[in-house]
Amino acid sequence: MADDLTSTEKDESKATWAKLSLVALGVVYGDIGTSPLYALRECFQEDHAIAASHDHVLGVLSLIFWALAIVISTKYLLFILRADNEGEGGILALAALVTSGDLQSENRRWIIFTLGLLGGSLLYADGMITPSISVLSAMEGLEVAAPALEAYVEPITIAILIGLFLFQSKGTASVGAVFGPVMMIWFAVLAIMGISQLIQAPQVLAAIHPAYAIQMLSENGLAGYLVLGSVFLVVTGGEALYADMGHFGKRPIRTSWYCVVLPALLLNYFGQGAFLLRHPEGAVNPFYLMAPGWALYPLIFLSALATVIASQAVITGAFSLTLQAIQLGYSPRMKIRHTSAEQIGQIYIPLVNWALMFACIGLVLGFRTSNNLAAAYGVAVTITMVITTVLFFLLTRMRWNWPLPLALAVSGAFLVVDLSFLGANLFKVSNGGWFPLLVAGGAYALLSTWMAGQRLLARRIRERALSVELYIADLMNDPPTRVPGLAVYMTGNPVGTPSALIRNVRHNKMLHEQVVFLTVTTVSVPHVRLAKRFDLEEIGEGFYRIQIDYGFMDSPNIPLTLATIPADQINLQGEDVTYFLGTERLIATARPGIAVWRERLFAWMSRNAQPATAYFSLPPDQVMEIGSQVEL
Repeated sequence: MADDLTSTEKDESKATWAKLSLVALGVVYGDIGTSPLYALRECFQEDHAIAASHDHVLGVLSLIFWALAIVISTKYLLFILRADNEGEGGILALAALVTSGDLQSENRRWIIFTLGLLGGSLLYADGMITPSISVLSAMEGLEVAAPALEAYVEPITIAILIGLFLFQSKGTASVGAVFGPVMMIWFAVLAIMGISQLIQAPQVLAAIHPAYAIQMLSENGLAGYLVLGSVFLVVTGGEALYADMGHFGKRPIRTSWYCVVLPALLLNYFGQGAFLLRHPEGAVNPFYLMAPGWALYPLIFLSALATVIASQAVITGAFSLTLQAIQLGYSPRMKIRHTSAEQIGQIYIPLVNWALMFACIGLVLGFRTSNNLAAAYGVAVTITMVITTVLFFLLTRMRWNWPLPLALAVSGAFLVVDLSFLGANLFKVSNGGWFPLLVAGGAYALLSTWMAGQRLLARRIRERALSVELYIADLMNDPPTRVPGLAVYMTGNPVGTPSALIRNVRHNKMLHEQVVFLTVTTVSVPHVRLAKRFDLEEIGEGFYRIQIDYGFMDSPNIPLTLATIPADQINLQGEDVTYFLGTERLIATARPGIAVWRERLFAWMSRNAQPATAYFSLPPDQVMEIGSQVEL
């Protein structure tokens, strides 16, 4: 019986693994899976002065092969995926993992989190370009099928993008199940298209030898080096792959890559190369031109579906990144809606959604073609990959205790590749690469200002805060009237007396029978179990101190967490519980701290943040807000 049970469990495990691997095709590999639409084509554009000659085609294919082998197959799949923060991935999760524990100094933690913040800002920038270039490149197939339809490419692209973003509020749980099968069909079509061309020019497979890549780079000088900026387009989904690890786990992501995605991509890229060996004039759009005429419209339709799925993955990734930033204290509170009762990762953030939508529409109208957009694509994500490698090196040394030579050898090898791609992409800045850098700079200014402002505000509050124990002792010398009920005062300083309590006692001359000082913190792990979130301390005289810990992927719900505290310790489930919130009116000053303009920006962001009542799921009819003025 035990053996049968074990066999059954193994079968269920295999079934779950297979299902997750299939779904991962749509969510994890949508971005990198649609790169064949434009990546190889961009390597032979006029800006690079590289003609689609025999040697150049083999050289570019060799670069593509080794880029996929080194950056995705080795760096991300074998090494970076090991850097999971209790199952969660992404650059902010990596920064939190590096700084977890009490061994790092405050300055070192700040530097590491700043690197993570910069990497996250850069991902926002490229996240705006991915939907635009993916959908636009798919619709440009209409120009190949019927040149007269060229004028309709932009309007159709914009219509698809608007529909995509309007759908976000409904959630993806209902259609997520079809993502994997659709992408399976997509990768199968990629492979079939490639094989049909490889049969006619199998000599292109010689490009697997790295000598062709080395020869092209050495013989073409700067022009050959600049091609790396376009070759990089084949690996732009690496960071998204890492960020989605928490949804599927390492094994399904690796299985999907090695068994489906990598073979299909290589077959298609080499198939496009085989086509170019016979038809070098087809470099303007080899993906669609190598397809038979009868298959063009079905291929355009399938490409549109694949690019919408790829865009969906990027958008949901932006939502997850924003949630992490809010929880870790990098971003002001925003309205967050959960679109699935079963999947905690299914969230919708309206502000981020509409910002991405208008940015994507603006990009399509401004750049007009995927060729122009490709000039802007990749600049930001290359910098993010460099930051990821640096953080990974710090992780291997500070947390995994790797020997210095080993850590340097592994991270150094990846860093050489990352910096090579970065150098080539920097030449794109004047041709459109300025856009993602501008967006990333703006995002970083906002997020870093919020982080610095929060630190400054906490310091200002601590400067004038009274010790809880001293305040209670002084209060009991001439106690105010105690009224029935329980008051919960939320405070960011667990040892200082909340100003809301001081003002309430001073003006109302009363004090509840039971008073709780509640501090909410976000820890450097994705999730904290409900039963393990709180720490209760009785101070005396009816006063208590409670600390609640949430993971950076948890959605705060204070009443739900307080309800887990045993009633024999303190009853926090009744309707006589009143939550007191201190609302600070922030005033920018010339006092030492941060620049005045940043103080004003922080004050503006604070005024427009989501109210604490909604963010912490507090019952509105049990909340009282007491204002105060704080000079920054």
